[in-house]
Amino acid sequence: MKMEKILVSACLVGERVRYNGIVKNFESHVLKYWNRLGWVVAICPEVAGGLPVPRPSSEISGSDGNQVLNGHKKVINIKGQDVTKYFLDGAQKALELSSLLGISLAILKEGSPSCGSNYIYDGSFSGIKKPGKGVTAALLEENGIRVFSEREILEAENYLKTHII
Repeated sequence: MKMEKILVSACLVGERVRYNGIVKNFESHVLKYWNRLGWVVAICPEVAGGLPVPRPSSEISGSDGNQVLNGHKKVINIKGQDVTKYFLDGAQKALELSSLLGISLAILKEGSPSCGSNYIYDGSFSGIKKPGKGVTAALLEENGIRVFSEREILEAENYLKTHII
């Protein structure tokens, strides 16, 4: 079996990087196995982009990460501050790390304005979910990296077996 590296949202492996500073463990035998093999490369794009822990929650105003990448929409925190730059910087750092390590697969935290791959929150800070991608997920996919959410870990495992290993 060849050595593979998989980009994983740091919060999914127990790192204290979430906006509210709370560790929210994600239990997965697949992720634990990959970690034991040394395949997991953890990153929190928001922290990598310069945001602290804890930090005010942020949402993409009116669209998704693709629109943020092309400059048409912004990421705004709950205090009304534009934090787009941090999200763009963190996404770029995740892409650079992936390129450096030859990563072609990512497992990212669903719902996050950085990492969401199927849904994000609608920008109203009311807990309403909508289809869309976070900034990092959009940038990685735009550059050929296959992104799965933690809810799709078995699909990611099958993808890894059939496309990479």
